[in-house]
Amino acid sequence: MLQQLKETAKHGLAAGAEQPPGRPDWTIDQGWANYTAQDHAVWKTLFERQGRLLPGRACDEFVRGMNDLPIGADRIPDFEELSEALMKRTGWQVVAVPGLVPDDVFFEHLANRRFPAGHFIRKPEQLDYLEEPDVFHDVFGHVPMLMNPVIADYIQAYGHGGLRARKLGVLENLARVYWYTVEFGLVQQPDGLRIYGAGIVSSATETVFSLGDPSPNRVRFDLERVMRTRYRIDDFQETYFVLGHLDELLELAHIDFAPHYERVAGAAEYEPGQVLDTDGVVSRGTGQYHAARRTGVAA
Repeated sequence: MLQQLKETAKHGLAAGAEQPPGRPDWTIDQGWANYTAQDHAVWKTLFERQGRLLPGRACDEFVRGMNDLPIGADRIPDFEELSEALMKRTGWQVVAVPGLVPDDVFFEHLANRRFPAGHFIRKPEQLDYLEEPDVFHDVFGHVPMLMNPVIADYIQAYGHGGLRARKLGVLENLARVYWYTVEFGLVQQPDGLRIYGAGIVSSATETVFSLGDPSPNRVRFDLERVMRTRYRIDDFQETYFVLGHLDELLELAHIDFAPHYERVAGAAEYEPGQVLDTDGVVSRGTGQYHAARRTGVAA
C-alpha cells in the first residue's frame, strides 16, 4: 500500500554513473503529443482523487499555486505552458528528464531555477506505487509550490547547497532537509496543520495518514535535528516535521550550512520514529502503524 514515492529520495541523489540521454544536462523533449488517451486518463484519475482529498489538508500556498497554473484534470500539463506561468511569477521553468538524474545534474538545474520533471506517467495498475517519480508526482506535487516566492528561493538555494554538500561529502545530511521539507513537510496555519510537501500532496494514502492517523509523530522543525534524522523510503514517515510558517524556509535559504555540518559530523543519528526530550512536539504518535508493520515483517 506504499504510495508512489518510494524512491523520491533519488530525485537526483542516486542515479549513479549512467550516461545522459543525448543532452549533457539530461533534458529531453517532453513529447506531449505522444501521450496516449490512457496516459491522460491516468492523470485524470490521480488528479481527481487528490482533488477530493486535499481541501482542508493542503496548505493555502499550494491551493493558490494550483489555481494560478494551466493545470487541470483532463490532460497532462504541457511543460512549456507551465514554464510560462512560472517564469512570470518566480522565474522558474519545468524541464523534462527521462527519470532519475545524477546528483550534480539535479542540483545544477535547481540552482538555475529549472525543475527537472519526469515526462512519463505510471500505468493504471501503478496508481499507488511507483519506484521513480513520474509526471504526476513532479508536476502535481512540486510545481504549484514553485509559484510561491519563498519555496522558489528555498529550492534554488538547496540546489546551490547540494553542489557544495556533494563536494564536502555531507550530502546525506542535506538530503534529509529536502526530504523532511520539500517532500514530506507540514506547516502550521491558523486553521490547523496543513501539507506542503510534494511527496504527501501527490499521494492519496499519505495525504490521509500524515494529518489524520494517530501513529506518526509531528514535531517542530529544527535544522540540526532534521540533519541527524533518518527517513523512510519504504513506507509512510514515522515523523513529520512542522514549520510554524513557510517563511521559516527563507532563513534556510540564506544561512551558511558549514557550521551545522561541522556540529552534526560524527554525532549520533536518530531513528525515524524517535522523539527527543528537546523536541517541540506538536503531537506524539502512538507508533502503532509501523510497529504492526515490523511485527508483520518479523512474522
